[in-house]
This record gives sequence, C-alpha cells and structure tokens, in this order.
Amino acid sequence: QVQLVESGGGLVQPGGSLRLSCVTSGFTFSNNWMYWVRQARGKGLEWISSINGGSDNIRYADFAKGRFTVSRDNAKNTVYLQMNSLNDEDTAVYFCANQIESVDIQGYWGQGTQVTVSS
Repeated sequence: QVQLVESGGGLVQPGGSLRLSCVTSGFTFSNNWMYWVRQARGKGLEWISSINGGSDNIRYADFAKGRFTVSRDNAKNTVYLQMNSLNDEDTAVYFCANQIESVDIQGYWGQGTQVTVSS
C-alpha cells in the first residue's frame, strides 16, 4: 500500500530554517514527480514546489523562490524541503504528495507536518 510520511516540522522563530522530509513506500518513487503543498489554518491548499524523478525539472511557487529548496534521494524514496528565511505567513501544515495535477489519476498524500513560525 502507498504511504507517505512527513516529518521535520515544528516551532521556529522568524528568519529561521527547517528541513522537512517525506519518506514514501508502495509505489515506484524514482520516476515519479513529487510535490509539496501547504495549508494554513482557515485557508485552502497552496502548492509550493514540484520535482521530477531525475531532479532535472524543478518548479517553485513565487513565494518559495529563493527561500525554499526541494530535493530528493531516490535510494531512500525520500523527498525533502529545505525552508529558509521563514516568516509568519509560512505557518501551515505541510504535505507531500505523489500526484496533484491530474483529476483522473489517484494521488496520495501524507498526514502532514505542522510548521509554526512565531516569535
């Protein structure tokens, strides 16, 4: 069965950094696009970043450019999100997913990890 488990969230001060991890199993990870999405309290889902299997096609939302870096380790079936220069608008639950672009293909999401940026 497909599983995605995020970790690495927590409480950080403005300007701080966090590194999120998403460990996956149950599907062929190495040739699969992976995605990071977040949801702030009372808000909708907000796409953060996408990375293809070979890490040679990477995309970021405008708010993430220059601050966030997505990467992956196919040997570990794991995708990462390095977040720097965090501010209070980054407070959200952060999810990884293996498919978000097609309504006809089942996508799987993790349970999410909470990131809180506060002084």
